[in-house]
Amino acid sequence: MNIAIVGASGAVGQELLRVLDEQQFPVDELRLFGSKRSAGSVYTFRGREIVVRELRHDTDDFLGIDIAFTSAGAGTSREYAADITRHGAVMIDNSSAFRMDADVPLVVPEVNADDALERPRGIIGNPNCTTIQMVVALKPIQELSPIKRVHVATYQAASGAGAAAMEELRVQTSQVLRGEEPTVEKFSAQLAFNLIPQVDVFTENDYTKEEMKMFHETRKIMHSSEICVSAMCVRVPVLRSHSEAVWVETEQPLEVKAVREAMEKAPGLVVMDDPANKVYPMPGDKAGTDPVYVGRLRKDLATPNGLTFWVVGDQIKKGAALNAVQIAQWLLANDPRFAK
Repeated sequence: MNIAIVGASGAVGQELLRVLDEQQFPVDELRLFGSKRSAGSVYTFRGREIVVRELRHDTDDFLGIDIAFTSAGAGTSREYAADITRHGAVMIDNSSAFRMDADVPLVVPEVNADDALERPRGIIGNPNCTTIQMVVALKPIQELSPIKRVHVATYQAASGAGAAAMEELRVQTSQVLRGEEPTVEKFSAQLAFNLIPQVDVFTENDYTKEEMKMFHETRKIMHSSEICVSAMCVRVPVLRSHSEAVWVETEQPLEVKAVREAMEKAPGLVVMDDPANKVYPMPGDKAGTDPVYVGRLRKDLATPNGLTFWVVGDQIKKGAALNAVQIAQWLLANDPRFAK
C-alpha cells in the first residue's frame, strides 16, 4: 500500500505515524505533506527517514497513492480534496469539512463499516472524537432496542485543542501554583484548576458547534433520524483522553445485565464496571490506549426506559488516528479494490 499523510507535523499526523506502525499496517511507500512552514521536516518511520513535502496544487504528488489520511484542518481538506483524490486515492479525512455531506460516508468501523464502500467523491469522513467514543458504546444498546434520546455531558481534555493547548495547561498549572497570573492563549479562559463549559464557538441556538456535531453525526453514523442528542461539552484540566457521562432512553425497557453482556461482546469496547471495588475507567489511566472504555452502567432513575453510564477514550487515538487507520484496515479486508 502507498500511503500519504497530510498534516504530518500535527498532533494527529504524528499519532497516525505511531498507529500505522503499532497496527503493522502494510506500507510500501509513505509520503508526508504539510504546510510551507513544516515542509523539509524529517520524520523516521520503520527505520526510514521521510522528508515532509509542501502541499501544493496541480502536482502529481498523489499519483500512485492508495490511501491518504488528511488531518490539517477543514479549510485545507476542502482546498486540496480534488488534488488528493484526482488519481484515485481514497481520502480519509479527519476534519469537519465533509462530515455532513450526503455523498461522503461518516464511518466508525465498529458501528457502520459498510458505509465506507459508498464514496462517490473518494472521501470518507472521520467523525468528531466525542461522537466516535459515544457511538461505539451506543451501538450494542441500539441492537437491543432503538434509541430515542441521548443526553451527554463531555469532559474534554486539553489535547483536543492540540499540542500547544496541552503545553498551555502545563504552563498554567505551574503559574497558578507559583501564585502568578496564568497565560491564556489557546483557551477562552484559564483551564488549570478550572472547567470551561465551552468547546468550539456558539451557534444560533446557544449550543456550540462541538455539541451540534454530536447531534448530527450520531444520526448519520447510526442511520437514525429518530435519535435526539443533547450535549453539554466541557473542557477540563486533563492532558489527554476525553470522558463522557451519557444518559440513554430506549423504546423498550432494557435490563442492565443484558446491556452489560452486549457491551462485553461489542468490538472496540471494554467494560470496566465494578463500582463496589472502585473499578471504572478514568482518563489518566487510559491515555495512549486503543479501546473505548465504559463503566458506571446503571438504570436511569429519572426515565423508565433509561440507562446511564460513563465512557472514556483517548481522543487522539480512537477519536482520530486509530479510527482512521481502522477504516483503512477494513477497506483492505473488504473493499474489492484493495482485498487480496
